[in-house]
Amino acid sequence: MEETGRIMLAATPLGHPGDASARLIEALASADVVAAEDTRRVRRLASDLGVTISGRIVSFYDAVERERSTELADAAEGGADVLVVSDAGMPAVSDPGYRLVALAVERGLPVTVLPGPSAVLAALALSGLPVDRFCFEGFLPRKGGERATRIAQLATEPRTMVFFEAPHRLAPMLSALMEGLGPDRPAAVCRELTKTYEEVRRGSLSDLVTWAADGVRGEITVVVSGASDTEVRHAAGLDDPQAWVAAVRLAEDRGATRKEAIAEVARRAGIPKREVYDAVVKSSAPRK
Repeated sequence: MEETGRIMLAATPLGHPGDASARLIEALASADVVAAEDTRRVRRLASDLGVTISGRIVSFYDAVERERSTELADAAEGGADVLVVSDAGMPAVSDPGYRLVALAVERGLPVTVLPGPSAVLAALALSGLPVDRFCFEGFLPRKGGERATRIAQLATEPRTMVFFEAPHRLAPMLSALMEGLGPDRPAAVCRELTKTYEEVRRGSLSDLVTWAADGVRGEITVVVSGASDTEVRHAAGLDDPQAWVAAVRLAEDRGATRKEAIAEVARRAGIPKREVYDAVVKSSAPRK
């Protein structure tokens, strides 16, 4: 019985070849198939690392991902070790790879990861923004209306947000973020990470819009601070005593006791229960 191969997802350097892991170097030399987002780039990387790729090199970019995933899964099922690499960073993170992994899992094929460089984590670490909780949003929609809708959905996101963007679309993207999140929201633009001209620009979205107006080059990762407690409460209408009272009454209408309703509204508003209680009592007092 023929032994099943495996799918290997390998992180590649963001720019500096010296960041390549020993496991990536070994896999490039030994894999039966190397599926690369850009075959020219993987050949150049192998040359920089002094590695000879002995396996078959195939292209694996967005337009062919669905069809090629079936071919690669078939190859692994037939015993081949398939190495998947993107241009930089980890495959499947805003790059081809997800469909192949899903198909491999469906077929019960072994899938493993060769960890390494990540633009998301590198930008987070350099941003100077909170990193205890974060979310990755990838690329925002290109069309203005769809982009505005997505940003509106993120207006009350409390976690630090990470985005990718093409350099020629950075200025309008930052302008849209400023419009939807406010000009004072802290952010950082990380450009050319690990490369010779690495640059991190930190400031408010307003500051960054001004900086990007003349054009920016290179690979871009944008990190934006999450909404503050005050912004979240304001968006939810929970910074107004009248809103607290309305929320308590709504909770009571749904079956909560007054004590339970006050505790819940205080938790959501981030204020002491006594303040909500006092607002409710005041609202119930007879008018003179």
